[in-house]
Amino acid sequence: MKFSFLLLLGLLFGMGAGCSKDETEPVVIVAEPPTPSTGFAYGADPSWMTQMEASNYKFYNSSGAAQDLLAVLRGKGIEAIRLRVWVNPANGWCNTADLLVKARRAKAAGMRLLVDFHYSDSWADPGQQTKPAGWAGQNASALAQSVYDHTLTTLTTLKAAGVPVEWVQIGNEISDGMLWPEGRPSLSAANFQNLAAMINSGQRATAEVYPAAKVIVHVANGQNLTNARWIFDGLRAQGARWDVCGLSVYPTATNWPALNQQVLATMQDVVSRYGKEVMICEAGMSVADAIPCREFLRDLIAKTQAAPGGLGVFYWEPQAYSNWQGYTLGAFDSNGRPTAAMDAFVH
Repeated sequence: MKFSFLLLLGLLFGMGAGCSKDETEPVVIVAEPPTPSTGFAYGADPSWMTQMEASNYKFYNSSGAAQDLLAVLRGKGIEAIRLRVWVNPANGWCNTADLLVKARRAKAAGMRLLVDFHYSDSWADPGQQTKPAGWAGQNASALAQSVYDHTLTTLTTLKAAGVPVEWVQIGNEISDGMLWPEGRPSLSAANFQNLAAMINSGQRATAEVYPAAKVIVHVANGQNLTNARWIFDGLRAQGARWDVCGLSVYPTATNWPALNQQVLATMQDVVSRYGKEVMICEAGMSVADAIPCREFLRDLIAKTQAAPGGLGVFYWEPQAYSNWQGYTLGAFDSNGRPTAAMDAFVH
């Protein structure tokens, strides 16, 4: 999720308009549950951080004292940071150099790091998975190689700087794949093979640089079990290799109890079905609903902790002021202080 806010074991179904739906439930293959990792990740994705600072935005703790953003987040219990990286963004923000600046700061703050590869020059999400301009015209095989090269180069840059990386996300909210059209399985079931090759290229590069890092495949709308099964079943059928199923959830002040229950069902399902761990890679709610958001997050954290293999919960861009880039799902007020929503992470 950014500004826009899927069982392949036979016929595709459930992708939305223009896709047929097969109501026949396939045979469920139950996998062995994973051994949970130690240390639940109370996390945030503050990737706008350096861009906001360059625009003279300041951050303050709950007492009103000016602090470095990561210090403010640590004061609210955030111990892990997720950072997106684009290939060649027009304005430079969230490129590899900018990622390195933020990753070094996360390391200095003693925070764990998740690197989120979009494989695009800008936002990648369910509504857009645009190839980087430099990769335009590449076929599926060349795209998989480009995924490998970009992942390897970026992670090698972090490794050379002494930055530890705990998780690597191969693609962002790839509910219908990435690097369209070659990696978009709703267009053709055969594209699952292309998508799996892309995932495996990223996984291979990760293993070469950070062999202990866990690879995440991340989908939007974690409450949508049908979608999760479609994409994860398709990837598994084509031999994709990953460790963690990542989910997003963006409820409202009124529907969050129902969505959290659905997300829990998805988490339990993917753990038993694929033998993977699970993580909430993105969560958010309107900044105007700080108290409901706090209760939503407390419940989501508890449900993720209760799920076998539940690794953590990350809030997406909590530090976004209510007037930053028109984004209204942050958890800081218009004066740069954390709202009550951030109290959910205090532990």
